Amino acid sequence: MSAEGNPPDKKPESPAPPAEPAGSETKPVTVEKPAPAEGAPATVGAPAAVGAPAEAKPAAVPKPAAPRPAAAVKPAAPAEGALAEGAPAEGEAKPAAPKPAAAKPAAAAGAAKPAAAAAPKPKAPAPTDASDKPVVVALKAALPGAVVAATEFFGELSIEIDPAKIVETCQHMKTVEKFDYLVDLTAGHWKEKAPRFEVVYWLHSFPKNSERLRLRTRVAEGSECPSVAGVWKTANWMEREVFDMFGVRFSAHPDLRRILTWDGFQGHPLRKDFPVEGIDTGAAIYPDRFPEGGGPAPDDSNRKVVS
Repeated sequence: MSAEGNPPDKKPESPAPPAEPAGSETKPVTVEKPAPAEGAPATVGAPAAVGAPAEAKPAAVPKPAAPRPAAAVKPAAPAEGALAEGAPAEGEAKPAAPKPAAAKPAAAAGAAKPAAAAAPKPKAPAPTDASDKPVVVALKAALPGAVVAATEFFGELSIEIDPAKIVETCQHMKTVEKFDYLVDLTAGHWKEKAPRFEVVYWLHSFPKNSERLRLRTRVAEGSECPSVAGVWKTANWMEREVFDMFGVRFSAHPDLRRILTWDGFQGHPLRKDFPVEGIDTGAAIYPDRFPEGGGPAPDDSNRKVVS
């Protein structure tokens, strides 16, 4: 017991409500809930205690509604039977389509501008006369009648010599003018010219700072050219090659015979009248089948001869 006479673990009881007078009907007590604030969600939970005052709750802040994109406005379809804008009414004439521009007439042929004249082609270099060159003047003085003509082309000196004077001219050039080296001895065939052959000698001078000149002499068909093998020993094989390839004969040659082809070969391959496709020259290989001179028999349809 406590000092106040209540048991220690017992709470004081609430006073009983006053009794209602007899004959009166007992009505249930209705507890009115406070209306929720506008826009606030209703509170779902346990009902409030009877007779207890409702606790005021803070009103929920409404969230702003997200803006919705405006719907595209479609143009209203024209009413049935309505005319499109700009279209002519029934019975009205339609506007004529624009006509294409008329093509301009082409200019008359006589009115065409003349083509610009082509620039003249530069003149090709031509050989010049070289009769006044010191070596030519000295040769004329030493061997009168030896020089037929002398020309210079691109700094190269060419002297045409009479065939009868070619050996004396080569000897003079080697001993007096110091052109002691025969670079080459060859020939050319001019089918439409007379004489048809030209024998060419290339001379080189070491004492004259490698100066060079060219000697030329013309030989007719069936004629002979004097051999210069006695002046330069190397001319021996060079003249044999000219004889083999061109058919030019050299008088006083120590051993004039073919050097590139075999004995019995028909024709001379570097002449202009030699067939381009060649000829059959099997006499040296098949002497029992082909006559001397090479090639098929005279009555063979495959026989090719030099013109």
